[in-house]
Amino acid sequence: MKTPETPVPASRPVPTVITEEEAALGAPDGRHTLFHVEDTRYDFVRVLERRHDGEVLMLAERHEKHGLPGPVAIRRLHTPSTFERRQRLKEEVQLSYRLNHPAIAQVHHFKIHERKPYVIMEYVDGPTLDGVMSLMALRHRPVSIAFALYVGAEVADALHHAHQLSDEAGRPLGLVHRDVSPRNISVSRNGAVKLTHFGTAWSRMVGREETQGALRKGDIAYASPEYLRVLRLTPVADLYSLGLVLLELATGRHLFQDAMEEAAESLRDLPVKVSVEELPSLPLTRLLALMASCTPNEVVRAVAGLPRDFQAVLQRALRRAPAERYPTAGQMRDALRACLAQVSQDSSYGRQEAAAELAQLISEASAARDEAELGDERLFPSGLESHELDAPRAGGKRRA
Repeated sequence: MKTPETPVPASRPVPTVITEEEAALGAPDGRHTLFHVEDTRYDFVRVLERRHDGEVLMLAERHEKHGLPGPVAIRRLHTPSTFERRQRLKEEVQLSYRLNHPAIAQVHHFKIHERKPYVIMEYVDGPTLDGVMSLMALRHRPVSIAFALYVGAEVADALHHAHQLSDEAGRPLGLVHRDVSPRNISVSRNGAVKLTHFGTAWSRMVGREETQGALRKGDIAYASPEYLRVLRLTPVADLYSLGLVLLELATGRHLFQDAMEEAAESLRDLPVKVSVEELPSLPLTRLLALMASCTPNEVVRAVAGLPRDFQAVLQRALRRAPAERYPTAGQMRDALRACLAQVSQDSSYGRQEAAAELAQLISEASAARDEAELGDERLFPSGLESHELDAPRAGGKRRA
């Protein structure tokens, strides 16, 4: 007797994943509503940036029940796959709510929509330093020393605020940003500097989930030696990262750029084995070797073309030993501001001057905008040609 076959259930159709851009194109008016938060509606405008870890930064328009609409930035995060990652995501949001500083992009709300996490935050109408450095390359000249010092002092002030953060009981959280890199620092078109993305921050917050194993988060090309070697972290790790950023902003070259171009393939195999959460801008094993072999004399050569006092600030920030750097971000901020006062001489350099210089940088680089893919939608407004981006020249001397 033949055994009757068990009927095979019909397979369920796999739902089609539609991106925000596709949904907007299909909308009658070209606008797609992402979600609502109580009586406030958030409409998708365009994608600003995509990252290797799957994170997407979008520009959206906020429509409140009473009041005028306004722009916000919305980060669609990579959906956490484990309990530990979900806990770290909650920690990021909790930490972000505590940060209240004019040079830190404010986080407004955290939203789970259709099982995807979104962070609603302040929109910075201007490029990241990644974008600024791309513009520098297009016009073949760095920004002014004053611009670099101004940006550095603002970021150091923001870090000082973050490093001093305490919990409700007044206990220091010992926060370390861990990803002070060009992509996480923005300059708005009105000259305001904003430090963003505290998603990789370390802290002593109660209930915090530890990063497992030797996983390195963020762009390790700007990481401190102790972070790369999985050693104990203190806030001065962020000062080393800031030193690397400022050196590249002021000179157009990373500290290890020349060495990276000449490094031998044999440097790939090192005894220290760590992993990274996303693809770095420099290979990890090479970076570890270069970091270990970097001497103070190499830093001296890298900063040689800068004003003497600025050289001294960067040389101290880029000391391999944490104890030899500035003890606090506040002290590094004060040193940078003292340098800025000397460079700008009788006239002060602030938001207005930075805004004018940024506008001029965009204008000058726009002539070569077709030569490279910049990847930052905030650099050139859609549809504008180079002659429409003319801007007044920034005051002060420029570096050759």
